[in-house]
Amino acid sequence: MAVTSLGVPPFSPGLVSRLRLVERLRSAADAPLLLITAPAGFGKSTLLAQWAQQEDRPFAWLSIGPPHDDPAYLLESIAVALESAGENPVLVLDDFHCLTADASFAAVAGLVEAFPDGSQLVITARAEPHLPLGRWRAQRTLVELGPADLAMTHGESRELLRGLGLDLEPTQLEALFERTEGWPAALYLAGRALLDAEDGIDAAIAEFAGDDRFVVDYLRDELFAGVSDADFRFLTHTSILDRMSGSLCDAVLGQSNSGQELRALSRTNMLLTPLDHRDEWFRYHALLREMLASELQRSDRAAEPVLHHRASAWFAEHEDFDRAIEHAIAAGDHAIAGELIWASVPDFNSRGRVATLDRWLERFDEQTIASLPTLALTAAHASLVRGDGETTDRWVSSAQAAVDGQPGAVSATVRAGLLVTRATEGRGGVAQMGRDAAAAYERYAEDDPWRSLCCLVEGTALCLGGDAPAGRERLLEAARRSVGIPLVHVVVNAQLALMLTDLDRHAAAELMAQAMSELDRHGLGDYPGTALPLAMAALLHAHGGQTDEAAAEVARGLLLLDRTRDWIPWIEIETRIVLARALIRLGEVSKARRLLSEASHRLEGFPGAALLASWLEEGRAALERASTESGLTPAELRVLQFMPTHLSFREIAQHLYVSPNTVKTQAQAIYRKLGVSARAEAVDLAREAGLLEEDEITTIG
Repeated sequence: MAVTSLGVPPFSPGLVSRLRLVERLRSAADAPLLLITAPAGFGKSTLLAQWAQQEDRPFAWLSIGPPHDDPAYLLESIAVALESAGENPVLVLDDFHCLTADASFAAVAGLVEAFPDGSQLVITARAEPHLPLGRWRAQRTLVELGPADLAMTHGESRELLRGLGLDLEPTQLEALFERTEGWPAALYLAGRALLDAEDGIDAAIAEFAGDDRFVVDYLRDELFAGVSDADFRFLTHTSILDRMSGSLCDAVLGQSNSGQELRALSRTNMLLTPLDHRDEWFRYHALLREMLASELQRSDRAAEPVLHHRASAWFAEHEDFDRAIEHAIAAGDHAIAGELIWASVPDFNSRGRVATLDRWLERFDEQTIASLPTLALTAAHASLVRGDGETTDRWVSSAQAAVDGQPGAVSATVRAGLLVTRATEGRGGVAQMGRDAAAAYERYAEDDPWRSLCCLVEGTALCLGGDAPAGRERLLEAARRSVGIPLVHVVVNAQLALMLTDLDRHAAAELMAQAMSELDRHGLGDYPGTALPLAMAALLHAHGGQTDEAAAEVARGLLLLDRTRDWIPWIEIETRIVLARALIRLGEVSKARRLLSEASHRLEGFPGAALLASWLEEGRAALERASTESGLTPAELRVLQFMPTHLSFREIAQHLYVSPNTVKTQAQAIYRKLGVSARAEAVDLAREAGLLEEDEITTIG
């Protein structure tokens, strides 16, 4: 179809010189953070584009959208933008109002605190973001521009209106300026209204309102006047898209000339903005897109699901799964959405993008999730990555029930997903864990990313069950397959390092150096799945005498373990044993004893792990050796554990099933060996020596 003029000349605040604002931005070059907040249509992005044209420093630009409301993906996108910008860049986070999650705000706050000298972060948003602005204002690290700053001056307003062919009297300009409060988009729309006014300029100014709803209504009434049905269809039916290309619009509309139409539209109306210099990608101005979407709902509501379905298929084919999923959900096609989401789980979970999975799952009610095995398995894996074993079990049961309820309609990959999830959980013990992982492996295609997790779990099961050579072979395959799947790759390297620690500590250290680098690079350190890598790094640092590093990694590992609930038994047990070994070398005997006790308790419900039982005994032996270095016998150490309590020697004797005289004799031996004369002194010194934990100390009677 031919593209007709929409009757509206190009609008952009960039048509009006904003040099006063550009100079303000350039004068704030030393501020680490620049915040620009104003409603839509104030020309925030255009102003920054003008600034970039006059600035010597490189610009890195990230347009924020809903997919970025996931701290892992947000930070990854920022890193990609910065890598291509060069040194000391100005990083622009445009449309920051698309972020809503506290974790996303926390990620950006951390970025601000760590931003290098000479660089600058610029944030544009429609409202003040949930960031620690008060603290930054007090520290004078923040420069702000708001609607009052961005509003057009009288001179700029006159220039904009003159560009439309209007030369208003001073009183008329003042009235219009007050009515629109200098909002550039509203000024432009008001100017268009004045051009067509039949009752005079003064009456038209008095009737014009500058609120968003009126502006959208005006756009709808005026923009469509004289537009052909074909033009109307193109505009409204593509309003479901946040960005457009010729190929995408062809697929959505079922035609073949969309690229030509987009290029023509972008030149006749700047409300359609090019996103590149090749005229391939475009987007509507936010106000225009909202108005067009409203028109689509009013005039052709039945077309929306079809359009979203086509858009989903196009984005899936082009591997933009974020948008493919969003459009499938908008189309109401839960089955397709579930398949797309489940296909994204290996990549998203492994990169820590659990927030994105949660955001998608929140679009469905629990009954829908439970009825679709793809969604139930997604919910299970999201819970697994967070360390919530109880919720994982519940969703796995739902997935199994959904599969059993429709046996002929379930794909092989979904059945494999059930197997690998159960294998990872390890609820049936080592042997069952290995069998399930091997069976899942056979159901996946050769290049399926899930095979890396299958190899990790089966290899671990073989090692723990006593077949170390076969287990290491499988773990090495897991290492090869998990390149590009960060979380799995980090855990595989930690597992291999654990198996090598006593055989080749140098090789183990090299593996852990790679694992920790990858962990930090992808921002995975807050997920319980990295507790084992942290424990291994702590042990190797403790062996090397790097006590500060080891202590910090032990603390991080313990925090992650504390966040788990009835989680993966083999990881929990391994991590506790390794942390205990590190703590023993750091002299934290009492904490090590507690961890070994917890590991022993969990091992009771995880049959077949002969290697774990062996490691546990070795840990206990190392613990006893460390304890006896203080000169205290095992019996005296047992008495020492009761000394921080209110119990008398007689009551301690009852707990230990010995006579009060025995306890008294052992207490006196403790005093003598520690060089003290009282119970309270013994407790203080034992705590300093790592024989007691601080939280075990209570008031002594």
